[in-house]
Amino acid sequence: MKIAVLGAGAWGTALAIQAAARHEVLLWARDAAACEQMQREGCNSRYLPGVPLPQGLALQHQLGLALAHGSQGLIVIATPMAGLRGMLAQMPSGARVFWLCKGFEAGSGRLGHEIVREIRPDLVAGILSGPSFAQEVAAGQPTALVAACGDAGLAQCAVQAFHSERLRVYTSADPVGVEVGGAVKNVMAIAVGIADGLRLQAERSGRAALDGVPGLNARAALITRGLAEMLRLGLALGARTETFMGLSGMGDLVLTATGDLSRNRQVGLSLAAGKPLAQILNELGHVSEGVYSAPTVLERARALGVETPITAAVVEVLQGRLGPVAAVERLMSRESRSEH
Repeated sequence: MKIAVLGAGAWGTALAIQAAARHEVLLWARDAAACEQMQREGCNSRYLPGVPLPQGLALQHQLGLALAHGSQGLIVIATPMAGLRGMLAQMPSGARVFWLCKGFEAGSGRLGHEIVREIRPDLVAGILSGPSFAQEVAAGQPTALVAACGDAGLAQCAVQAFHSERLRVYTSADPVGVEVGGAVKNVMAIAVGIADGLRLQAERSGRAALDGVPGLNARAALITRGLAEMLRLGLALGARTETFMGLSGMGDLVLTATGDLSRNRQVGLSLAAGKPLAQILNELGHVSEGVYSAPTVLERARALGVETPITAAVVEVLQGRLGPVAAVERLMSRESRSEH
């Protein structure tokens, strides 16, 4: 199968590396200089340093040639969410397309499948998601993903393209649920990072008593109640309950909230350390989708009458209206209610 992966960040490169063992894969980089550097060095030193690129992996900086390569096979959009609309607009008519980005589009507040429906209903399109750090996928460590779309044939195309002894691909007919899970878990990872960061700061300062400092109990509560927020919003948007118990729901939430490779978790840890957001994002060097998605998640939830207190607290911290300690205190001071 011919596969074009559009976007040479960490995740796009990792997926291209794995697929290149069995298929004709072309990796497109927007920057010609970056493409030439990868060809010269034999690796993507900016995003996946030390991971060799397979000899059979083609590199290309001309988008037209990349689209031509994938037009009769599969095109995978591996740009950040901000670039999805522009890439979809350039797809060949009737192309089979998956995107990897997770989040709500800033401004419009739309999920990927809503953007497709708006501007490119002629495409056969879906999302490839799940708990997956790019570094582990590139290294060939066991990973499971979910390919979600309304077309069973396209879902099987993803299985054919990426399923292997190290990368397992499940299918889903619920792209709404898979997208909501992928978007909201990033926000929850920031929240858990903040709570964990406050504990780390207290321990490093040598505080004898940790009274009132979030611990592992708080982490478990945030993950569980974060899942509840994710589920409420998803159901309001037409998703299925069982999707949130799967890879793109609970699976991705646990990984992103607790794994130290998570950029969104790192944002939360740094906020707890007192760093300003602009400095955090500059030092991160990668896109943290949760930072950009949080206000949109909150906006869509409020428009649907869905209560999302954790998301609301994260937005206030990101916008500088609430400190990390005050955010935790606000969540803990909420009135008691039935869990369900």
